Amino acid sequence: MKAVGLTRYLPISDPDSLLDVEIDKPIAEGRDLLVRIEAIAVNPVDTKVRKPRGDSDDRVEASPKILGWDAAGVVEAVGDEVTLFAPGDEVYYAGDLTRPGAYAEYQLVDERIVGRKPSSLSFAEAAGLPLTTITAYEAFFDRLDLDRAGGNRGESLLIIGGAGGVGSMGIQLAKAAGLTVIATASRPETIDWVKDLGAEHVINHREPLRPQVEALGLQYVDHIAIFNDTDGHWDAVSDLIRPQGRIVTIVENARPLDMSQLKVKAAGLIWELMFTRSMFQTPDMIEQHKLLSFVADEIDAGRLRSTVSETLTPIHAQNLRKAHALIESGKAKGKITLSRG
Repeated sequence: MKAVGLTRYLPISDPDSLLDVEIDKPIAEGRDLLVRIEAIAVNPVDTKVRKPRGDSDDRVEASPKILGWDAAGVVEAVGDEVTLFAPGDEVYYAGDLTRPGAYAEYQLVDERIVGRKPSSLSFAEAAGLPLTTITAYEAFFDRLDLDRAGGNRGESLLIIGGAGGVGSMGIQLAKAAGLTVIATASRPETIDWVKDLGAEHVINHREPLRPQVEALGLQYVDHIAIFNDTDGHWDAVSDLIRPQGRIVTIVENARPLDMSQLKVKAAGLIWELMFTRSMFQTPDMIEQHKLLSFVADEIDAGRLRSTVSETLTPIHAQNLRKAHALIESGKAKGKITLSRG
């Protein structure tokens, strides 16, 4: 089958960084679905896995490594232990970081991390949802322990990186849960984007945050989600979080984080990684199936919407290199998807 893979870890400007390749079509066993890929999305994790890890990184993969952790498609076949889906079902999912990805005609994925595709969306629109939606959902409702049914209504939530893929879904999920959303954005187009998604307040992450938060009449923020640059924002968010509040981040730090302000406030830092459940085969893996199904219902009811800003056709190496370059530029708004066409 056709796929796009890498054999060396190269800058995206190198035409050999992503290559059109032929690989064997997999066979579904156990709880796996074999999905015919109709559309995929590109995320920062794709670029991080693809990039060289050092100045002298000369590793060569013996067989092409297939990236891609966002997809929508049709179930082609099922393993003998599958109970949630059948051939012909339209699905969407973010996959498993430890297994071959979605830059291919077909992919194997465990049914417990797959959801029913929203019927009101195209495959390209649906492909832009899973990874960012799961990440934002888990960050808020699992890690910060917020109540999606409105139990924290009126409490403030600061989202660092509101215009990115995770922030774009996070704003919607938080608004639906009744939270007062403060999102960061710095350019006119991204400010308009986050406002359109439902953020009540927008502040500029390129300027000091405390004066902007105080201008909203707040001394502290109840909850904070860091979806961009943990190191760069750490001092500001540890100052802004309320006593006994929580900060969740999805961005790894490059230097030690000063915990002194959190200590005196009895505040907490917690990490979110949506791949944890599949990587460790946790007993609650099926929660991702449940939350994707919940989101599909919310999408079809018009309460949430896709955040896709651009779709490229078809899925091949040249278009994937273009998408990676846009992600790496830091100027992407919402999600970039590719459709089989």
